[in-house]
Amino acid sequence: MSAQSLYARIGGREAVEAVVSDFYDRVLADDSVAHYFDDIDMVEQRAHQVKFISAVAGGPVEYDGADMRAAHDHLDLSGEDFDAIAEHLAAALDENGVAPEDADAILDEVAALRAPILGQ
Repeated sequence: MSAQSLYARIGGREAVEAVVSDFYDRVLADDSVAHYFDDIDMVEQRAHQVKFISAVAGGPVEYDGADMRAAHDHLDLSGEDFDAIAEHLAAALDENGVAPEDADAILDEVAALRAPILGQ
């Protein structure tokens, strides 16, 4: 399975935008993690996340985000916070029709970022 075919299989940019929109709707409705986004420009954040998910799926984008540790260091995130966010992403992928094996491939890439995001 090539990374590019994963991006194509999930439906390309339009599908990624739908997943990201659903994902942030879920995150912002979750009182346990929504406060992390209180002072965040959500239009910019959603666009950034579209690039990130597209890059993870092998899409034709250049992801130029900050180092994961640097980007999240000031948040003092816990393992529970990371898990909640990952669960919201899994639910958004499922809700938007991403096949389980494709969702697992994306979630595996996200899971690989757990240690750097949590500073471990």
